[in-house]
Amino acid sequence: MPGHAEKARVNLNVDRNNLYREDSVTDIKVAAIRRLTPIKADGSEDDSRDPMFMGQTQLISPSGPILLQSMLEARTLEEALDKFPATMQKEVDKALAQAEKERQEKGK
Repeated sequence: MPGHAEKARVNLNVDRNNLYREDSVTDIKVAAIRRLTPIKADGSEDDSRDPMFMGQTQLISPSGPILLQSMLEARTLEEALDKFPATMQKEVDKALAQAEKERQEKGK
């Protein structure tokens, strides 16, 4: 078979200059926030980089749960908690608009 002998090469090297420790916070209702704390290869915190926050929530649809997530423009967990509702509402609005678009295209 042509190409069968050629094995796909995937770069599986770890980027040691872009490591993060992940912590999760949830209210067990709607909010899940991941705090990504920059670390060095030895596991110590990398104070030269800012932490990142990612918000996640789910919508329940007839087809099953839909995971929504977005980066939260925050420097602290408290800021991330404050920004979560508006940021996730934007993601909900995008998901609903996409679903409506797909529904309309199916109807054509």
